[in-house]
Amino acid sequence: MRIIIAGAGEIGFHLAKLLSLESQNITLIDTDADSLSIAEKNLDIKVLKGDATSISILKEAQVATSDLMIGVTASQATNITLCLLAKQLGCKRTIARISNTEYIHNKEEVKFEQLGIDELISPEMLASEEIELLLDESAFNDTYEFEGGALIMVGTTLQQTAPFVGKTVQEAASIFPDLNFQPIAIQRSGTQTTIIPRGDVEFKEGDQAYFVTLPEGVDHLYQLTGQVRKKIKNVMILGGSQVGIKTAQNLCQSKFRVKLVEKDRNRALNLADRLPNALVINGDGRNLELLEEEDLSSMDAFIAVTENAETNIMSCLMAKSKNIKKTIALVENVDYFQLSHSIGIDTLINKKLLAANTISRHIREGEVVALTNLNNLNAELLEFIAKPKSDVIGKAIRDLEFPRSATIGGVIRNGEGIIALGDFVIQQEDSVVVCCLPEAISKIEKLFK
Repeated sequence: MRIIIAGAGEIGFHLAKLLSLESQNITLIDTDADSLSIAEKNLDIKVLKGDATSISILKEAQVATSDLMIGVTASQATNITLCLLAKQLGCKRTIARISNTEYIHNKEEVKFEQLGIDELISPEMLASEEIELLLDESAFNDTYEFEGGALIMVGTTLQQTAPFVGKTVQEAASIFPDLNFQPIAIQRSGTQTTIIPRGDVEFKEGDQAYFVTLPEGVDHLYQLTGQVRKKIKNVMILGGSQVGIKTAQNLCQSKFRVKLVEKDRNRALNLADRLPNALVINGDGRNLELLEEEDLSSMDAFIAVTENAETNIMSCLMAKSKNIKKTIALVENVDYFQLSHSIGIDTLINKKLLAANTISRHIREGEVVALTNLNNLNAELLEFIAKPKSDVIGKAIRDLEFPRSATIGGVIRNGEGIIALGDFVIQQEDSVVVCCLPEAISKIEKLFK
């Protein structure tokens, strides 16, 4: 595919990196020469310095023969404008990053597709949705739902008390024959190595393990991973950022009791009007005395989403020292991800990586979720629709020529999730969830074409 990305910031750079690994034809446009220089040196892509809303620049990027234009600059207006221009100039599809979530909520009334924008992406909305999902499954530090929860991916650190620690995948399957889940990836404690588990792979204490499960399998996973389901009701949010506002709105609608701490007085007064069902507190969230006055110790979850990553991390550590059940910190630096569990924070999230990963799902024929950018795993979770001429149709899973660095986590058939074992036969229109390492992606994609 020929893809143009406008904006060489964190979203654009990360997206270009993801797509260049797939040998896509990428052109990255930005007005900042330094950002483009870094991208050109580190990625196998073309770069073009200039204003992406310039028709001459778009023509130079060969927009007329491009399959996709992605606008992810810091300016919402710029992204919308360049997508409109790109569509008019012949680009097949367009995606725009926006900050005003009203556009997404009112897509039915405002026909953005008719205007020339096929998809709208809000990093702030994605981050708030991720936070709410993490609170719903509070013992897990990574979650993702396929097709409304027909299948659920969860990630957790295995405790010493987990019944299958010290056992191989095959042994665990024989001991727990009624399993409603499938292990799909493991990262050993203290390493950066991702393992796609086969029957002879042993679960070890401290493993960051990922599973695909049915909704009813979530309770089994709590028991078998040594975790305890933690009821979350009282939530404190630090920071009245866009993510903080959206998260507070979502949680209030879901009947959580929410306290939001905002340092700026005028902003706090404004938020108090916008969030009538939340208690808005004007104060510095780095002040432990203030947080203790506001009954921090009675909170079930602490979510730090200020614009300063270090403040978010330190405040979460402070909350964890008070035995808060769940801590979530918003960060900008990807390098912090591998530190989250070792320093004691339950989950780190990055709104820009969430946006880049969501956009990447629109590139391939199947839906794609890149786990590597959620918890530093070098693996991807892909969802494919089995087409009539796919090589997988009519074959049992054990008979497929699947590389060892890939595994099928589950299948969704007619809206129902299935944990598919070796004798399961894939049918046309089945939605198949696959976890694989990068070197296996091209082979897996060929099987589903």
